Amino acid sequence: MRIIKKLDLYILKNYLLLFAGTFFICLFIFIMQFIWQYIDDLVGKGLSWDVLLEFFFYASLTLVPMSLPLAVLLASLISFGNMGEKLELLSMKAAGVPLVRILLPIFIVALLVCGASFVFQDRIQPKATRQLATLLWSMRQKSPELDIPEGIFYSDIPGYSIFVQKKDTKTGMLHGVMIYSTQGGYDKMEIVLADSARLQGTEDQKFLRLTMYEGERFRNMDSQTGNMLKANIPYMRETFHTEVAMIPFDASFNMMDANLFNGDAKTKELTKILSGIDSLNSVSDSIGRHYRKVAKNQYLKGAFPKEVSDSAALVAKAQEQEPLDSTYLRLSPDQRKTVIKSALSNAQSIQAEFEFRGMTTESTNMTLRRHHMEARKKFTNSLACLIFFFIGAPLGAIIRKGGLGVPVVVSVLVFIFYYIVNAGGEKMAKSGEWAVWFGIWLSTMVLTPIGLFLINRANKDSVVFNIEGYQNFFKRLLGIRTKRKLNRKEIIIHEPDYPQLTKDIEALAEDCRQYSNRKKLLNIPSYYAIFFKFHEDHTVRELKDRTEALVEQLHNSKDNAIIGALNDMPILYTDAHARPFNTRRKNLIAGICLPVGILLWLRIWKFRLRLYQDINQIQKLGQFIIERINKQTDNGQGNHA
Repeated sequence: MRIIKKLDLYILKNYLLLFAGTFFICLFIFIMQFIWQYIDDLVGKGLSWDVLLEFFFYASLTLVPMSLPLAVLLASLISFGNMGEKLELLSMKAAGVPLVRILLPIFIVALLVCGASFVFQDRIQPKATRQLATLLWSMRQKSPELDIPEGIFYSDIPGYSIFVQKKDTKTGMLHGVMIYSTQGGYDKMEIVLADSARLQGTEDQKFLRLTMYEGERFRNMDSQTGNMLKANIPYMRETFHTEVAMIPFDASFNMMDANLFNGDAKTKELTKILSGIDSLNSVSDSIGRHYRKVAKNQYLKGAFPKEVSDSAALVAKAQEQEPLDSTYLRLSPDQRKTVIKSALSNAQSIQAEFEFRGMTTESTNMTLRRHHMEARKKFTNSLACLIFFFIGAPLGAIIRKGGLGVPVVVSVLVFIFYYIVNAGGEKMAKSGEWAVWFGIWLSTMVLTPIGLFLINRANKDSVVFNIEGYQNFFKRLLGIRTKRKLNRKEIIIHEPDYPQLTKDIEALAEDCRQYSNRKKLLNIPSYYAIFFKFHEDHTVRELKDRTEALVEQLHNSKDNAIIGALNDMPILYTDAHARPFNTRRKNLIAGICLPVGILLWLRIWKFRLRLYQDINQIQKLGQFIIERINKQTDNGQGNHA
């Protein structure tokens, strides 16, 4: 018996092509978003193509684990949506192939993708993350590319602000140059005005050679003159014909050492993360034991610093003989001030010391939490591929829409929901407000039941996204009326039995009148009877059945007036006026919960008033229909005569 059948090959062929295409599309979108996030570190630095290509390569590697789940989701939606739209799923089910068997080959692929994602995150992504962090840090340290614009001050050269009135792009000359130099500090600021200048880089790319022609230099002399000369000589003025200045400007790209990021949890494999967790736990425990020992010996036993003990000696000595309050009152005002200042200084010193120690322990705990987070994220990001398969495949089978329209919209909505839940859980886990395992596994715990529910609905051919079903549900919930839409029949096989229908309408009207008088629908309903005295109103159900039977028979009438009256005939709600739920337990719980019970009681009161109006409407329309029947009968007898 063949394990892989032609049907499996057909499904795999369609799915794998879509998966490859959607993966690269998702990866491209995430790369564009990543580049836009770091655009300030790339633009204006004069980076070479090999550096940029290396940056794009490592950035794409770090984004692969995020692209895989979305690609699985989108490919599953499109492939099963196409099969549903072409009625291929219906044909497979008609041939006796259950949906679970149809999903089996793609489930195996999703399982392999899940395992490959875990291996990738454990082996390749840490190295790519370390190299990417090294590149980003080196890019940020690189000086910007020298491109001085016209008409504005250029301040990307450290310590200088240069203004150029006009540039000659052919000769490289700068005209109308104004330079503010703060290399020696703001108290020694220099201003240089030059008719023209030329700016060139040195061969070693460590300095800029600025050659200025026909200019003046103004230097602040406040720090070099006394107070007597300050008002007469505020600055020094110097004229030059040609002057050359060497400005430090490192334009080369220097790659920093990648080993500086080895301590980051994102750059470690799972085994190294677990080893780091053990080391951090040992450090945290040793620090905690040391702080506990210090607190026990120094503070709990009253061993304070020497200067504090000396200043509080009077109080300590007197306290051995009498209570502290009495001792304090016996001190002189100066001694009281000394004691209070000593106590306040002691408290502030202890507070500052514990705050510093708290910062140390919090830093260790933060590093420990990040290691726990990264260890768990390797599993959750991998399982996301499998979970998105369980969501995308049944959704495609239910929606039955292929192409890139509806599947893309649904995929984006599902992924945004996943991203919000996942980011929120990670943030709470990182801050320590939630346990790390709960924050990291939150998205998995939320999406797994949704996937299982959709698999169950799709396997039972349940129309989960039937708009009419949801409309009817909310209509029942909000009490919105359902109107009849009856038209006159072109061909009538059985004529209505008008004499018998007249008797039935009169009997129905009389029973409606008696029910309204007996139930007193206009009165305020009893809260106790509704929630704590369970009963069913069979009379209304009977009135509804009789009304619907009369409508069905009178629909064969040729009289347009009768058809119009039938459209105005109300549809009775059989239980909404008597109780909120069909079981006694739910009614009791709703009645005990007063806020909910009061709302349901008001809703029942509303339906009682509506039932009163509907019963009156049935009586009026019944009388109108009887008159139309009698009129037709009289006309028929007159024509016969």
